[in-house]
Amino acid sequence: MKILLLSRNTGAILPFLTEPNGADPALDRFRIAYVDDAQQAFTGAPFVEAERAAIAALAGEVVPVTVRGTENHRFDQILADVDAVYVASGSTFALLEALRVSGNDEVLVEHVRAGLPYIGASAGSIVAGPDVTPASLMDDPADGPALTDHTGLALVDQTVVPHADGLLPPYPPELIQETLDTYRDSYALVPLDDDQALAVDGGRTRVSRSDTIPG
Repeated sequence: MKILLLSRNTGAILPFLTEPNGADPALDRFRIAYVDDAQQAFTGAPFVEAERAAIAALAGEVVPVTVRGTENHRFDQILADVDAVYVASGSTFALLEALRVSGNDEVLVEHVRAGLPYIGASAGSIVAGPDVTPASLMDDPADGPALTDHTGLALVDQTVVPHADGLLPPYPPELIQETLDTYRDSYALVPLDDDQALAVDGGRTRVSRSDTIPG
């Protein structure tokens, strides 16, 4: 599998998609599916617009997808016709619920395990892990009322704690520390600063830099 889990900044995306294959260091020919369910309650928010613009600036074509309401066969077709899938930030529990109730969690996992590159940001990174419970202090579990458990996609065996440097106002250092203190004895956690990313390529897992790309 080829997986990149971001906290916030997108600088690691280009080398993740191009360098291992010796490709031209530009993504203008890449089609990226943009899964936006985590952002549905934040339409028009500055962070949503900034994130969409950042991915649009990297890709030749962005294919927007809201998995809630998208039939499984249609989502399967979309993923079969793109070069990578990007699962956006927002509400972790709303995202997990959308994937579960639609059944598109299974479609997504099948494609990623077959080799489709997966890029997650914040909520999109958290759901890639085995369990999203450690996000309960950073996001509201009530955003996913239909969930009966918090099992993630299990694409990686650790749960990302994004924004771990505490520089983003909604996630101050005290909240990050409380999250780590509450959950680290029960869950395998990977704290990521906003300029870091967790990259998984085959059997290799490493934390790398992911700086802000100048606009």
